[in-house]
Amino acid sequence: MALRNAVLAALLEGEASGYDLAKGFDASVANFWMATPQQLYRELERMESEGLVEARLVHQERRPNKRLFSLTDAGCAALYSFTAEPPRPSAIRDELLVKVQAVDAGDAEAVRGAVAERLEWARAKLARYERLRDRLLDGRTEDEYLALAERVGPYLTLMRGRAFEEENIRWAERTLAILDRRAAVTK
Repeated sequence: MALRNAVLAALLEGEASGYDLAKGFDASVANFWMATPQQLYRELERMESEGLVEARLVHQERRPNKRLFSLTDAGCAALYSFTAEPPRPSAIRDELLVKVQAVDAGDAEAVRGAVAERLEWARAKLARYERLRDRLLDGRTEDEYLALAERVGPYLTLMRGRAFEEENIRWAERTLAILDRRAAVTK
């Protein structure tokens, strides 16, 4: 999947600056797509030159002017075409898993520390997802939201992000327990 498709999907929320998109990516889209602000700005420029988005300049006092991007009809058509294509299978490429695979020949304490760090990171990310979920539901039950919300895509991807981090937490806790038991036996 190209970054452009994630940007097009993010712009379904409405007009946004590159800065707004970067913040939005960090808060919501990051559960399935990572991008730096620089990557986003470059992609927005390309997409504008290809007619997928259009920008309007907003003059600001005491701050630099900003450009707000919105989808064009061509951008909507590109997003429609993207959703009609079968997705490529995803693959896990995780440096931590390579380190865990090699733990028996490596620095077990450093690997344990990396797993513990991942555990804390997953817990923090899950907490952010829970806050986002609360904002989306806004006092409604999940069933009410899913039945009545204008758009359910952001919630469905949030559900996947939450499940992913919950599984990361379970895996890291179990991995730490195993590594700790093994370390106690070898001392």
